[in-house]
Amino acid sequence: MRNFTGLIAGLALAATSPAWAIVGDAPPLADGVGRSVVTIVGSRGNFCTGTLIAPDLVLSAAHCVGPGATYKIVDYGADRQPQLRDVKNIADHPGFNMQTMLAHRATADVSLLQLETPKKNPLPIGAPTLPLAAGHSFTIAGIGVTIRGDGKSGGVVRSAALVATGQPGALQIRLVDPAGGGTRAGLGACTGDSGGPVFEDQGGKLVIIGIISWSTGPNNTGGCGGLTGVTPLTLYRDWIEKTAKQWGSVLAVP
Repeated sequence: MRNFTGLIAGLALAATSPAWAIVGDAPPLADGVGRSVVTIVGSRGNFCTGTLIAPDLVLSAAHCVGPGATYKIVDYGADRQPQLRDVKNIADHPGFNMQTMLAHRATADVSLLQLETPKKNPLPIGAPTLPLAAGHSFTIAGIGVTIRGDGKSGGVVRSAALVATGQPGALQIRLVDPAGGGTRAGLGACTGDSGGPVFEDQGGKLVIIGIISWSTGPNNTGGCGGLTGVTPLTLYRDWIEKTAKQWGSVLAVP
């Protein structure tokens, strides 16, 4: 409980911080899809982002919820004070490989967490519009830090509009700030944004098409503000639907 208490204290402080993030001056996302983005905290002191895709089901990254720890969801009341909510089931995609993810290569970095108590505002999942190409627009969201290495600068849901670079596909999508193209510091995911949703506007509605897996600094250096690595849901939607059905969860409808 000690680690949970420390994390909660830090997140409560961050929720009142005037700093901007994801990184690179992205604004807070209090309304709309921001109400569906949640904070996941672990008993080992880590925190990640997740998204409600059913009233009792959170989608996140597999590397966020490894074995040997307890995980809870942070819920913010009307007074913005964080409270811990229990998780009763956790599943990582069986195809996930941690070493592959750490090398920034494609793997099944997908997990599901089932809540003891349902919440409101789940969002639908889908797949990217094909064919994908460099320049394709997406929106990311997360509760990660605004300053690398400063955990107290995280805890507020923020979003950023990014574009695909390289050769995006069903295995992995790499995103950059269109203003800098990944060659200089700009908008991008950072620590704590892992597991956060990646949205595409499909017919005027934001649909979750992927999950934030990793980030780099400019020009593939360590850090944040360069590349944001995304695991698309194209190959993993069947597993998500099957697991949800086994747990009795009803996914949000597009």
